[in-house]
Amino acid sequence: MEEKITKGVRILQGDPKKAIIKLALPMMTGMLVQTLYNLVDGIWVAGLGKNALAAIGLFFPVYMIIVSIASGLSVGGSSAISRKIGAKDKKMADYAAIHTLVISLAVGLIIILLTYPFLRKIFSLLGATGQVLDYVTGYSKILVGGALIIFFTNISSGILRGEGDMQRAMYVMILGSVLNIILDPIFIYTLKMGITGAAWATLLSITISASFMFVWLFIKKSTFVTFNFKKAQYNPHIIREILKVGVPASFAQLAMAFAMFFVNMIIIHAGGTDGIAVFTSSWRIIMFGIVPLIGVAMGVTSVTGAAYGAHDIDKLKTAYYYGVRFGFVVETIIAIAIFLFARQMTFLFTYSQSARSISSEMIIALKILCLFLPGVPFGMLTSSMFQGIGKGMNAFFVTFLRTIIFQLAFSYLLAITFKLGLRGVWWGVMLGNVAASFVGFIWGQFVIAKLTHKFSQPKPAVEIAQTKL
Repeated sequence: MEEKITKGVRILQGDPKKAIIKLALPMMTGMLVQTLYNLVDGIWVAGLGKNALAAIGLFFPVYMIIVSIASGLSVGGSSAISRKIGAKDKKMADYAAIHTLVISLAVGLIIILLTYPFLRKIFSLLGATGQVLDYVTGYSKILVGGALIIFFTNISSGILRGEGDMQRAMYVMILGSVLNIILDPIFIYTLKMGITGAAWATLLSITISASFMFVWLFIKKSTFVTFNFKKAQYNPHIIREILKVGVPASFAQLAMAFAMFFVNMIIIHAGGTDGIAVFTSSWRIIMFGIVPLIGVAMGVTSVTGAAYGAHDIDKLKTAYYYGVRFGFVVETIIAIAIFLFARQMTFLFTYSQSARSISSEMIIALKILCLFLPGVPFGMLTSSMFQGIGKGMNAFFVTFLRTIIFQLAFSYLLAITFKLGLRGVWWGVMLGNVAASFVGFIWGQFVIAKLTHKFSQPKPAVEIAQTKL
């Protein structure tokens, strides 16, 4: 390579088991703190009453759409950078970073222009009325208006992850989350800004985090990849590589966002806006339980990507299977903890007088939803492996099966057709996730077998690099 090897790159090229742990632990820490903020944010908002909680729940799918596109493109760039590092191609790793950043900022601007003027109409069509509609409109205008900052933060983090620099990616996540935890009560209660105060606290925290990454990437230039826009050339091949993983990754997360839209509709039909408040609060806790696995998933994508670029099938398989085993143990422990302490966790969101009425239903929701956690690693880490090797559509279909096909089908069937109400939704979400995870894992075994055969063939290096599954 033309430049010195950074610590992150050495990790990517080293022992896969150690690489998974070294890359996963910082991201697990950062994601845990970030998700802790999400919980604390919900707790502070809960003090404003159940209408405020319902508003946050209605905005969640819209926010997921923005973050889904941003993080999807981030995954595409990260995967491309990792593969180029594995192939020892510094110039193309730089091109991957530059192209990812330019594409993503352009997409972010388009999203603002197409959605900002219609936010109130969107939430009205989703069933929001009265105070809930006012709350969610005011909240969403602030965060949608700051979409470019959200995009930049996600893309910069993806670039760092792609070159194995998980520590600094962790630092900005922790910084933003801690700032958010501090600013939330100040903006919401001290400054008496209510629910819009929560949105401003979030945007300000993201902006400060983004400023640190801007300094690392463009001022100090302390990353492995470098940004020389004057010498960079338009490269359709690297764009295809980025989009081949990034677009399906965005669609996969968009599928989750749209699934939340439809799940919310089923919930409103089965239990009204109180059901939204229950689901939103319960889902925050469940997502907190998945956070450690997200850190492992990021590590699996980077390590399998580098292994694929180096045509090292043994390293690729070791990283993938080790990640699945590690994730299964962690998620089983978390599921047991949520099940045993569901009542105590529920109190965090139902301490206000107006929110107390949803307490008993939330306890039930948590005890049902947590049951799918041990199965999550089999599907999620298979998707991460697919993204690492550039098979973005495979990863998308695993998520599509889980969110749109299985999750919605089971939820509608149990809640509406069999008239089980809200508990039918909880069981439907749980069963849909379990079924899709194991279908995805089985698919992963076929792809691994195909890769093993492919890399065992005595083909020229150029031909191997160009061969597609």
